[in-house]
Amino acid sequence: MPAEQICRVYDDLPLRLSEDGPEDGPPVLVLHGGGGPATVAGLARHLSGTGRRTLTPVHPGWDGNPRPDWCTGVDDLALAYLHLLHDRGLTEVLVVGSSLGGWIAAEMAVRDLAGTVGGLVLINAVGVYVESEPVADIFALDPRAAAEHSWHEPDRYYTDPAGLPAEELARRQGNMATVRILAGEPYMHDPKLLRRLARVRRPALLVWGESDRIVTPAYGAAYAAAFGDGRLETVPKAGHLPHIEQPEAVFGLIDAYAGGPSSARPNNRA
Repeated sequence: MPAEQICRVYDDLPLRLSEDGPEDGPPVLVLHGGGGPATVAGLARHLSGTGRRTLTPVHPGWDGNPRPDWCTGVDDLALAYLHLLHDRGLTEVLVVGSSLGGWIAAEMAVRDLAGTVGGLVLINAVGVYVESEPVADIFALDPRAAAEHSWHEPDRYYTDPAGLPAEELARRQGNMATVRILAGEPYMHDPKLLRRLARVRRPALLVWGESDRIVTPAYGAAYAAAFGDGRLETVPKAGHLPHIEQPEAVFGLIDAYAGGPSSARPNNRA
């Protein structure tokens, strides 16, 4: 079972962090999207099972975790996670982010001047503005429409909110409120990020579900093309969370990018 701990990057920012895998394994930071940490649990479990030291934080404001008043943008999270990794003496960290987590990962990469980020995997990430491929307005979608936009098989994953326990409904509403604070204006992007990505020297793998209607594969192609060394891989029969709908395909792409199972590889720590 992953060990859970509270880390304080700053005095007023406690981070809930799960850590799994061998302590001397190559480090991986796994960043969840708007749906919360449960959406990347299987991904983190796979990565730790391949011999990697896996760190999976819960972003401030998600699942009832405190968010200080100053934490109002994705850039705040990006800097907090860079500082977290720096404080632990970690370098050459593989950063894997889903949706909003992919945006955080990209913002980390453009700010990294110390070799902290060793590689990037963005899974159906938001965060850039592509004029011809606008990000769907998730705040305007009812739950059924959100499922239709998000999943290749929406009937399999859709849950009627009327049937949810009050506690779960409150959790989801709280998470969405935090998304609105961090990414509501400008909506789901940093206007400066796209042009900054060319300065990222580390290779970036962008994994995209072909059926995603939140951020389309064409959006993903523009995102990948903006990196100095970016590559897009599409996953059939998958939507916005391909690591849930087609986990083996996504895990295979990540393992190939990261060099396969890594139990014999040393940890890259300063």
